[in-house]
Amino acid sequence: MDFRAVLMGLSFALMWSSAFTSARMIVADAPPLTALSFRFLFAGLIGVGLARAMGQTWHIDRGQWRAVIIFGICQNALYLGLNFVAMQWVEASLAAIIASSMPLLVAALGWLFLGDRLHPVAVLGLIAGMVGVAVIMGARLSGGVSTEGVILCLVGALALAIATLTVRGATSKGNVLMIVGLQMLVGSAVLAVAALATESWQVNWTPRLIAAFAYTTIVPGLVATWVWFRLVARIGAVRAATYHFLNPFFGVAVASVLLGEKLSMTDIAGVSIVMAGILAVQLSKQRAAP
Repeated sequence: MDFRAVLMGLSFALMWSSAFTSARMIVADAPPLTALSFRFLFAGLIGVGLARAMGQTWHIDRGQWRAVIIFGICQNALYLGLNFVAMQWVEASLAAIIASSMPLLVAALGWLFLGDRLHPVAVLGLIAGMVGVAVIMGARLSGGVSTEGVILCLVGALALAIATLTVRGATSKGNVLMIVGLQMLVGSAVLAVAALATESWQVNWTPRLIAAFAYTTIVPGLVATWVWFRLVARIGAVRAATYHFLNPFFGVAVASVLLGEKLSMTDIAGVSIVMAGILAVQLSKQRAAP
């Protein structure tokens, strides 16, 4: 965990968390699934093009193709697609907090269905994290937030957690940028079908929409994913996942600064509890890792 790894982890957490704010800006002026499909199309083509220029190949093994397809569908199409749709009705800060519960869901599902052993610290972290999310959602729901939007965010986080468990152990073995680009193209294709079936082309072209779309395509979409893969290769998945505990803080901070979303003391308390829970779970995994 050298200085470069710390810088990569902090950068990833900030870029990943900022995607909810830029998504909130996009769906205010464009149909969500159509916009997301184009985002993945552009980012995927850029990623594949850069990978080819770097000498990487798309001749990857069966396990890597499996990871590309599963993550393309579950992460890009389901997780982000449902979040984009939900952010027509829920604030970016709430979507970021719910999405940040993914490491907790991975630990819980692994324990319930795959026989993973949890350290007592991890159990306490799971309980604390879920309590924190419940505190925030309870306050928001009582304040009139969209129940449908919250459900979509929860289903999206669950889809990503299942995908993470399904492909765990699959390593990139090189061709990192190529794999990133290919999974984005898979997500783009799935989202394009859904968009054609459910949405009409109604776009309000504004400078904010263009800037937010360009930012979310390049920074959270391409750069953050590439940084994540490099971070995992550098320090391992268990240690890298520790940085997820920063996502709730960065998510609400960016939304507050750029969108002016108000935070109550209940929100702050809930975010702190969620961060502590995620950190406890990840640190217990780090202790248990060989």
